[in-house]
Amino acid sequence: MERENTIAVVGNLARKLPPEVAENSNPLAPDPLKYTSVSLSEVYGNNTRLEASAFNLEAKAAKYKVEHCRYGYVHLWGKDGLVKDAYVRGRFKRIYVEKGEGIPFYQPSTITEVYPKPSKYISENTDVDIEALKVKKGMLLMSVSGTIGKCSIVGKTLDNKVFSHDLLRLTGKNDYDTGYIYAYFCTPIGQQMLQTNNYGAVVQHIEPEHLKNIIIPNAPDPIKRKIHNIVVESYDLRDKSNELIDKAEQILYEELQLPPIEQLKPAYFDKDVDLRNYTTKLSELNLRLDCSYHTPETTSILGVIRKNAKEVRRIGDKEISKEIILAGRFKRTYVDNKNGIPFFGGKQLLELNPSNVKYLSVDQHAKRIVKELQLKENMIAVTCSGTIGKINIVPKHWENWALNQHVMRIVPATDDIAGYIYCWLNTDYAYHLIVRNTYGSVVDEIDDQQLAQVVIPLLKNETKQKEINDKVLQANELRYQAYLKEQEAIQIMENVLD
Repeated sequence: MERENTIAVVGNLARKLPPEVAENSNPLAPDPLKYTSVSLSEVYGNNTRLEASAFNLEAKAAKYKVEHCRYGYVHLWGKDGLVKDAYVRGRFKRIYVEKGEGIPFYQPSTITEVYPKPSKYISENTDVDIEALKVKKGMLLMSVSGTIGKCSIVGKTLDNKVFSHDLLRLTGKNDYDTGYIYAYFCTPIGQQMLQTNNYGAVVQHIEPEHLKNIIIPNAPDPIKRKIHNIVVESYDLRDKSNELIDKAEQILYEELQLPPIEQLKPAYFDKDVDLRNYTTKLSELNLRLDCSYHTPETTSILGVIRKNAKEVRRIGDKEISKEIILAGRFKRTYVDNKNGIPFFGGKQLLELNPSNVKYLSVDQHAKRIVKELQLKENMIAVTCSGTIGKINIVPKHWENWALNQHVMRIVPATDDIAGYIYCWLNTDYAYHLIVRNTYGSVVDEIDDQQLAQVVIPLLKNETKQKEINDKVLQANELRYQAYLKEQEAIQIMENVLD
């Protein structure tokens, strides 16, 4: 039995750690012993389960804190609760189609992204009520399987978008309850309450009925309204930033006269054969013999962007970027948040406030952090392992945070080109030029030298290019302001809990 999971079924009081254990600060030492007492009534109430994981110490402490908060508490969904309605949709058989031929279809995993994008498209002939799958502005969305408990508020960006069935949709009783509930679930205590049952056992799947057992502080209406309004302001700022990104991309497409990428018609060698086939010049092999590097789609993309650009450069050119950083692999030493810097990876790259952040030891990794891992505002981050080609521009609140070795960093030559680099790399056209470099038989990879060879078209109209750059940087600043607003709402909720 693991030390940290040892419990004693003897009473009903949590025990404190011995001082010599609590003060152990050696990062390489085993986790200190965690133990608590559990009453027989709790054991019987929890289906006579005796394993330690069924009685989570942190969950019990969280519940105790909510029960004894200054304003009292209510059950989230009930007679005096804050939830008006909560539901998930039924399963259905999906008919997937190509982009441009169907309805954009969003996955629950995208709800915490700043600008969620559809991963697939479903046919209008799919046997399901499409309208019932749409989410509406003001709803609270929650992931109920996989990584459970991720939450988001539906703003203008996601209004009327079609989501998968396995996503909980929640509306509050009053117009200010939804944002208050969201802020609660953004706190560590709220997450503990959401992800565990009454006795602390981790739940594997959230059903709407689970909300009826969750307790939440019953703050006065003015406090609830204040928290809700701040949360709404945060999401309004995200929507405004997304509008600026859309406008910048629209200008880029107009200046380069780029059609939607799905309208490009690649030329194949022999159209009478039921097999994609094409030729490649020896001069264009670039030491790559894999077919995916030489697809006709890539040839069509390169032809279109060269047609109306002032010139086509490469990302690695010194006028475009100072350097492209690909961090090396290393054994990590994690510490608490007081002795380290926030450390995350490609999975959280598109989130405003990355989830599941760990803290990397500054003492153990100081040189590597400064040389390879540290982030600076307006760097361009590109995932290079696993899921290739996810793009983000580093916002101000990520300054001096660290990304792992699965994400490359492009250091722009100046801020006058940073926003434009992001805008181009974030397009469907650039995505194809990035992923064509993929190698690896099990885990997909690209490296810094390959990213350096990806082309970027510069515009004939320099004023328009500057306008694109400025809009992206303005959008990045709005995302920083959105983060500050969300943190303000969370802080007020923390005060409620204290």
